[in-house]
Amino acid sequence: MLLSDTTTSPSTSAPDAPANWWHRQSRKSPFLIRLRSWEYWPFAVVYLPVFVYYAWLSLRARSWFFFSASNPGIDTGGMRGESKRAVLDLIDDQYKPKTLFFRHPIQTTETILNAMILSDFWFPIIAKPDRGERGFRVEKLTTESELADYLRTNRQDLLVQAYVDEPLELGVFYYRFPGEATGTVSSVVVKEFLNVTGDGQHTIAQLIDQNERALLQAPVLHQRYGDALNEVLPPGEVRVLMPIGNHCRGTTFLNGNALISSQFTAVFDRISAGIDGFYYGRFDLRCRSVEHLLRGETIRIMELNGAGAEPAHIYQPGFSIWEGWRVLLGHWRVLFGISRANHRRGVPYMRFSEAWTYYQRSRADKMV
Repeated sequence: MLLSDTTTSPSTSAPDAPANWWHRQSRKSPFLIRLRSWEYWPFAVVYLPVFVYYAWLSLRARSWFFFSASNPGIDTGGMRGESKRAVLDLIDDQYKPKTLFFRHPIQTTETILNAMILSDFWFPIIAKPDRGERGFRVEKLTTESELADYLRTNRQDLLVQAYVDEPLELGVFYYRFPGEATGTVSSVVVKEFLNVTGDGQHTIAQLIDQNERALLQAPVLHQRYGDALNEVLPPGEVRVLMPIGNHCRGTTFLNGNALISSQFTAVFDRISAGIDGFYYGRFDLRCRSVEHLLRGETIRIMELNGAGAEPAHIYQPGFSIWEGWRVLLGHWRVLFGISRANHRRGVPYMRFSEAWTYYQRSRADKMV
């Protein structure tokens, strides 16, 4: 006989009560959201097994800086402190957006505006420091006044890029061993920008409070948008809140490894073949569609990250941390193999004095 709608079965509901309570509480608390989702854990915690493995690899290489030989064409191999401009200069112009470099201090806003006109692009633009990591001070600017505000707090050499208005943003991890003509695409991450969907009833601020990923960005969003968050979106309207594809800005990283194929890899073999001294790293790019990418069309590489890059598909929500550690350690094993192969070909490892200089510079950049 079936239970009536008003009857509760103690045997089925009671065990679920603590889990339901935990879920309700964790949805309200940024701390608990981060605690139960390892993608938000501190870098030092996630990378603890990697640090141990790195120490072992360093002993085998007899150098703490063996990774510097992985990409001879990039300072430090791309681990830390490299110039984004210098790396972009290695890439064929057909694969990257128009990019301007300005050395600090920049004289006036008009200096940048005039250079943009001469280079035949205009707002919106992406402004970012020439040296920086994990989305540090990367901003999409849409007006002259926003550019002026950005420059007032800028203390570094600056890159200004034409905004790439293509719908698909990917992070493609590629490596190739020295002397080999073909490489491997080992990771593809599809980036979904932080957004909310209107229901015709709740304000954007209320939608943010209902969205765990957005809730973690709430202080920044309130500072950025202010009273505009009181808007009520029509049902079904999607509003992008963060137009920058960094995990620390609330972007969802989705596992796109199903896209990997021989044709997909061949595209990055062609791109990488023209990049002198590059063997290991991640392309952050935008394109119109996967079909366009497979034809080598509409590809715009915003950044190329070297030895310090991650196979970012591991940050998909629900991805096992054990599998994440397996993937990370596997990539460090590849990094070690490529670095050793280049070293045997005559590429020196970075000296301690050089590493200290890069460390001090990157640390100083974060302070400004």
